[in-house]
Amino acid sequence: MDKGTLVEFRLHGNRHLGVVSGPDGKKNFNLQTPNGHIQTVHPRQITYTVAGGPYRNSELPAFEAQAEALLAQADLELAWELFRETHALVTPAELAQLLFSSEGPVAGYAAFRLLADDKLYFKQKGEGYEPRSPLQVEELRHQQAIEQRRAFEQAQFLERIQAALSGAIVSWQKSDQQRLDALERYGLWGEEASDRSLAQDVLQQLGRATRPEEATALLIALGIWSAHENLALRRSNIPVHFSEAVLDYARRVLTKAPPDRDERRDFGRLAVYTIDDESTREIDDGLSLEPLEGGREKVWIHIADPSRWVFLGDPLDLEARRRATSVYLPTGAIPMFPPLLATGPMSLLPGQINCALSFGAVIAPDGALESFEVTPALVRTVYPVSYDEADPLIASGEEPVLARLHEIALLRRNYRHGHGAITIELPEAQVKVKGEQVNLEILGDSAARVLVSEMMILVGELTARLALDAGIAVPFRTQGAPDLPGADELMRLPAGPVREFAICRCMQRSEVSVYAARHGGLGLDAYVQATSPIRRYSDLLVHYQIKAHLRGETPPLSLESLKDLLAMIDSAGYEVTQIERLSDRYWTYEYLRHRRQQLQPGLVLDYMGGDPQRALVLLENVALRLPVRFDRPVSRGEMVDLQITHVDPRQDLLVLKEAR
Repeated sequence: MDKGTLVEFRLHGNRHLGVVSGPDGKKNFNLQTPNGHIQTVHPRQITYTVAGGPYRNSELPAFEAQAEALLAQADLELAWELFRETHALVTPAELAQLLFSSEGPVAGYAAFRLLADDKLYFKQKGEGYEPRSPLQVEELRHQQAIEQRRAFEQAQFLERIQAALSGAIVSWQKSDQQRLDALERYGLWGEEASDRSLAQDVLQQLGRATRPEEATALLIALGIWSAHENLALRRSNIPVHFSEAVLDYARRVLTKAPPDRDERRDFGRLAVYTIDDESTREIDDGLSLEPLEGGREKVWIHIADPSRWVFLGDPLDLEARRRATSVYLPTGAIPMFPPLLATGPMSLLPGQINCALSFGAVIAPDGALESFEVTPALVRTVYPVSYDEADPLIASGEEPVLARLHEIALLRRNYRHGHGAITIELPEAQVKVKGEQVNLEILGDSAARVLVSEMMILVGELTARLALDAGIAVPFRTQGAPDLPGADELMRLPAGPVREFAICRCMQRSEVSVYAARHGGLGLDAYVQATSPIRRYSDLLVHYQIKAHLRGETPPLSLESLKDLLAMIDSAGYEVTQIERLSDRYWTYEYLRHRRQQLQPGLVLDYMGGDPQRALVLLENVALRLPVRFDRPVSRGEMVDLQITHVDPRQDLLVLKEAR
């Protein structure tokens, strides 16, 4: 290529003009730009060679201005209309002659620019340009219109985002939803999101990093997500709201209750105590003590009877089956049934006639079960008591019925321990969020909690006995016997949480089966959960089965159909457990984030991988077990002061080190 030749070249995607000043090595050329700068280019970067010359770089501004003037008046559509019938290929020179009546250097370059930049009428083919068919042009016009509309919508969307970030009240348009949804999916699923490129494009145009956490931060800043949006819940398949169809059905049930098919025992004025947390709204169990002849007594555990209102296969039953269980989060509950039923007629409440399935048991002085009965019931005299209120009433004997029930509960616990039951006393935390306030309470093994726990276990034993005696298909809870360390080995461990944790690690996972087997942890030959039919679908199935038997009917579920239903709800129940665990941990970390300057007392429970410098530590203030790396060997049972070095609830991250 001769010195003085004028060429167009590409640099970083942009076109430039330059005059050849000489070669640079064997392949490259040095080009002089309009400002005198020398640019070295490879031949592949040169896109057009202008006829004529030689040229000087000082001529380039005028040359480019003349070309722009021609481009401004060019009608490429007219040229396409003329050429598409007569030319298979069009050259820049032919186009220049048609549009500008000249094949000179400026006209030729302007024609090249038109053809090279055109995406509608012509398609490059070798050294020339092929006119597209009218059908192709129409399709491209349609595509361009779509792209232009998208670009306009994107620009408007970005303007609305900037306005919202500035505090303005914004009305999101229908066209915004796709982009907002893409941001949500990217915030939830990251690189697995199918439309992550759209979300990344939005973030990039806003000048933000294109990471999933930036999408989350943007959605929070826009007020679309709350500052503590439960991402685990959003990722799940758990329905948060009830459909209008289900709510309509619930309202109809409430307005016109179905006929009661059960003969119920009326407990009249017998006092029924419901013991729950103050925040509990689904009240599904109550306790009574019935005096018998000869100074004996019968314990009654009254379980709420939602099957009075719900029937197998109806819309409420199918909705409960889909949900499998109520979800209990620090921020509140997501009920299995619509609240107007779950916290109303289904619950055991004062001031109303409550339907229940009542379990009565006579307990021997050694805690053994002497006799029992199960009956549909009406419960009228309900006294709600919180755990905090019940404990002093039990301790003082001010409520003799509660005090006596607690004594019977202790008899039952001792009896179960004598038959192999294992009670693990590790601290647990309860996290509750109200507004911006995060409250965390360490739950102790209080008298009221022992009472309720033992009575619920008793119902599980009675239900299992009834099912086995009558041949009723029910879901049994089973647990293999633990392979515990020897007594000497356990006694060498410090008493308290260290020893309890060592036992806990030996416990086998409990399972659900339609076949009865021993529950080693509870010390029972058979056990069936039946105490939470408002909030656990498997318990509701048990009620369907038992109540049909008590009416003298064949239970509605065969062994095989029960198996199928249990398999159906198993995955949903597992998902709920994971969501509850992650949510509790998130808010525990948030609780600690506000206390990150405080030292946290920890108890060394065990070593990680046998390494005394890597330990599992119990954070006593929050009942959380976490691995901690130490700069020195530590001992099991040793108390350590820990410093929070990093805590990020959103990233599920808490890092601790020993304070020195």
